[in-house]
Amino acid sequence: MKTRIITAVVTIPLLLLLLMAAPTIVTAAVWGLMLAIAAYELLYGTGLVREPRLVLYASIMAFAVSIWSHYDAVHAVGQLGVMLFASVLFGEMMRSHVKLTFDKICMCFVAGLVIPFLLSSVIRILVMSRIGRYMVLIPFIVAFISDSGAYFAGHFFGQHKLAPVISQHKTIEGAIGGVVASTVAMVIYCVVLQFAFGFQVKYGIAMIYGMLGSLSGVFGDLCFSVVKRQTGIKDYGNLIPGHGGILDRFDSMMVVGPLAEVLMLLLPLAVKV
Repeated sequence: MKTRIITAVVTIPLLLLLLMAAPTIVTAAVWGLMLAIAAYELLYGTGLVREPRLVLYASIMAFAVSIWSHYDAVHAVGQLGVMLFASVLFGEMMRSHVKLTFDKICMCFVAGLVIPFLLSSVIRILVMSRIGRYMVLIPFIVAFISDSGAYFAGHFFGQHKLAPVISQHKTIEGAIGGVVASTVAMVIYCVVLQFAFGFQVKYGIAMIYGMLGSLSGVFGDLCFSVVKRQTGIKDYGNLIPGHGGILDRFDSMMVVGPLAEVLMLLLPLAVKV
């Protein structure tokens, strides 16, 4: 617990600096590097794909997805990239004289394209509009505060297991605590936006963000917990002391980020006055 707190004290200011002050292309490049590491963790770290070239292709693709998200790549460019990625992977299958199995190719697609696309919602939110700097914090607030609220609620009140086969530590009470914590956090963030930065905000919609985001975060966390159970690992990596790897820290963001992106398009939360 002490290590987790120290890591948070060090990394949170760096994350805020990256999201709020760094040039957006720098943020996209750093985020892309993290996605490349996540692809490595999911494939090579778990032992699902121990083919170095395939892991390298997936990591390069993961980085590229973040950069494309920054530049809002036109449909043709994105399609060309996906086609090239697919051609390289299937080319490796043919090169191996069909010894390389189709399931490994599919894993590389997930690690190099699907998950990076979902997590790159952070970059798409950042460059979405002139208020992207403020909106990009929302998925992090929801995911991190929900996680903390669930931890403490589960620790003090947890009695009923949420998914005992997948995660022994998650409880229904913890999930409820996470929903409450993230909803309150979103309301507080709206207060800050309104009175400190002059935004016109909608508190009811903020509560929807908090509740739906927290529930989706639990689902995202469980998705990656399933993979860990199937591969017999405790953590995806050890890059972040006390937290594990990139996927261990940002697993819930795989769903929270895209959900926040969709909600911002359909149910805008704030307008700069």
